[in-house]
Amino acid sequence: MMRLQGKGRVERCCRLAGVSRAGFYRQWQAAEPAEEEQELRHQMQLIFVTHRGHYGNRRIAAQLRQQGMLVNKKRVARLMREDNLLAITQRKFELATTDSDHGLPVYLNLAARMVVTGINQLWVADITYIRLNREFVFLAVVIDVYSRRAIGRSISRRIDTQLTLAALKQAIQDRQPKPGVVHHNDQGVQYASRDYVAELLAHGLIPSMSRPGNPYDNAFCESFMKTLKKEEIYCNKYQDLEDLTRHAEEFIDEYYNRQRLHSALGYRSPADFEAAAAQAAGAGGEANGLAGAPQMRYFTPPSDHNLGVTD
Repeated sequence: MMRLQGKGRVERCCRLAGVSRAGFYRQWQAAEPAEEEQELRHQMQLIFVTHRGHYGNRRIAAQLRQQGMLVNKKRVARLMREDNLLAITQRKFELATTDSDHGLPVYLNLAARMVVTGINQLWVADITYIRLNREFVFLAVVIDVYSRRAIGRSISRRIDTQLTLAALKQAIQDRQPKPGVVHHNDQGVQYASRDYVAELLAHGLIPSMSRPGNPYDNAFCESFMKTLKKEEIYCNKYQDLEDLTRHAEEFIDEYYNRQRLHSALGYRSPADFEAAAAQAAGAGGEANGLAGAPQMRYFTPPSDHNLGVTD
């Protein structure tokens, strides 16, 4: 048993004393509940400020547990209400960014049949608008479905093939994927264009497209766009396109990919999730030549019994 002295951090004190942080907080909570709660409130406020006021009780509770504190989301929610730590939310405004009225080839939806088991198996891409003071600009992104990591992005005043191509080329340069990655998007002309499809095929990527009006297979991009707008775009005023681009790149590269906890990833950041997956794969080794390949769902034809056919 020990008491905090001076400005020593809990982590350092626990290391010097040879005890776990969870054990320290458990003893502290029983012996000095008032001091433990004060420290809990302090850590909650630090997390809330670090993540720009966008973390709710679930993510803050997960972050605290990762730091060794014994806490559940109900307690965190109560303390957040008492301390007036209210997560920021914003309005929603819609602007159409998909033009599927074209005569270009449309490809089979492969994403709906895939069960992703590793990185660089399924990428999804989409476009959204961003409203500045005097103009609309457009953002194109490419997301790796396995880790939810944003691997390519581009911002432009024009919603054309060059916008989507720039995001795709960045993703290819960053990932250096092997042939066979499925690239999924809607049937918008920017993705169906000959230049875009040629770039996919040149690097061995397989095109996949949703049906018109069916956004479900692109939900990963939709979730990313929603987070970007709520936690960055709507919270700031940008001087111009260059200012927006600088802030968006910082948010995506430094915060979203490396720091922000994702509930779908077990409250880990995409970078941490990929690192843990790589470590697990290295420790387990490759059991067969198909290690890292996605699983595929196939439609099973009805049997004669199900059709009521008898011999």
